[in-house]
Amino acid sequence: MNTKARILLMAVIWICILGVAVVAWKYWFAPRQEQIAEEQAEQEHQEVLDKTSAQSRYTHEVVFNLDPFSGYAGFRSRDFKSECAQHGIKLTLVDDGANYADRLKAMADGECQMAVFTIDALVKAAAQLGDIPVTAICLIDETKGADAILGGKAYPNIDAMNKPDTRIVCMPDSPSETLARVVMAHFNLDNLSANPFQFMDSADAVYEEYKRAKPNDPKVFSIFEPYVSRIVENPDYQIVIDSSKFRGYIVDVIVVRRGFLLKNKEVVTNVVKAYLSTIYKHRNDMADLIAEDAKQLGEPLKPEQAAKLVETIWFKNTTENFGHMGLTNGHGLQHMEEMCANIIDVLLKTDAINKDPTNGQPNLLFYDGVIKELFGTSWHPGFGEEDVRSEETLLALSDAEWGQLKPAGTLKAPRLVFARGTSTITTLSKKTLDDLAEKLSTLKYYLIVRGNVSAEGDVEANRKLAEARAQVAVDYLVDKGVEKNRIRAETSNPNGSTTVSFVVGEMPY
Repeated sequence: MNTKARILLMAVIWICILGVAVVAWKYWFAPRQEQIAEEQAEQEHQEVLDKTSAQSRYTHEVVFNLDPFSGYAGFRSRDFKSECAQHGIKLTLVDDGANYADRLKAMADGECQMAVFTIDALVKAAAQLGDIPVTAICLIDETKGADAILGGKAYPNIDAMNKPDTRIVCMPDSPSETLARVVMAHFNLDNLSANPFQFMDSADAVYEEYKRAKPNDPKVFSIFEPYVSRIVENPDYQIVIDSSKFRGYIVDVIVVRRGFLLKNKEVVTNVVKAYLSTIYKHRNDMADLIAEDAKQLGEPLKPEQAAKLVETIWFKNTTENFGHMGLTNGHGLQHMEEMCANIIDVLLKTDAINKDPTNGQPNLLFYDGVIKELFGTSWHPGFGEEDVRSEETLLALSDAEWGQLKPAGTLKAPRLVFARGTSTITTLSKKTLDDLAEKLSTLKYYLIVRGNVSAEGDVEANRKLAEARAQVAVDYLVDKGVEKNRIRAETSNPNGSTTVSFVVGEMPY
């Protein structure tokens, strides 16, 4: 290679080196220097901010999902947020429109740490997800009349619903749907179609469907307050049944993501304390709290509507939570595990779920450790004990009053089997009566055990046999804990049947 070629090659090499250096300076060294300078400036700025600012009062942030239900007014109150702040907890409330499947998925994905659920919605969402990533830690409230099934002239009682063309109009995945399913599980409605529901997108849509319907249409409307009060203003409609006739089925709870609970139990406990303290503070003015909450949500309530909600939504206080978790006795409160088991049973029997997500272990749905800790440390939000609401007691009736009972519906129960020509209950029938006694513990109706009289042969002998069979069934149920004053044996007119049926009734006022 001659001298000129070497010089040219060296020039090209140096040009390349220079080009690489220029590129490196422009795209790496200079930006890196700028980045270092910016980081140093940001650090200096942050140090100035830190030295001239107060320390944040918050040590944790909790994202809490809920929806506009009036029973959640306490969570949206200033008092609840203030109580959380005192524990160093920044609370972020997220309204997810009561989409329970999305709510559970958000919790499973870690998008939120705590939320509210009805137990039935939790079971359904868990069955759909195939997992239970959250656990219930505190009871919020129980519906005692806020949900109702209403019907026109064609539906004077539950038995009237027992026909193929009956449609149950309601919101899906709502307490109103749950009420309908509880009725379907407990009462003899075998003639209903396989899917009697007509689902609407919202409570407003259910109400609009009611306004379009005629009193004789084969439709009933399962809905909640204040819509219930609006519909009963129409003299052509009446309440067929409401949630006050049951206990332990429409229950709201606070839930927490399991992983968050394991790592932050103190934070979770403080959120529960904040809520229970808020409910205690407003124990005497809950109607005002609900009215203010409704106003803020843009759905103002009349004072009487707010008062009705307080009457029909039983807010669970600290003492009641102790009872529901089995820490105290004497109040007759259902254990949380019993409520969960009963709700799962209803959802399975009415095909709302195909499989029990707990695999027969309803205790997997809740964790009692938070409430146990409060109980063990004698924590209470105020001074002294709180009142525990008692279930309505059915008073003893006179013979005349028993005759005035309005039949509400016929309970779903297998046919009782007796030894032929006798009133001796078989082992199979004892199992039927055991199940019925358990079912009656969640119902608030009077019960007529009716011995049906065969029309064949000696009618008077048949009547005595039917009466004896009914009385034996009554005695057995009383022995299993059914109150004497709410149960009575009767016989029918000869009707060709030899069965014993169970009809629930209520006073007509």
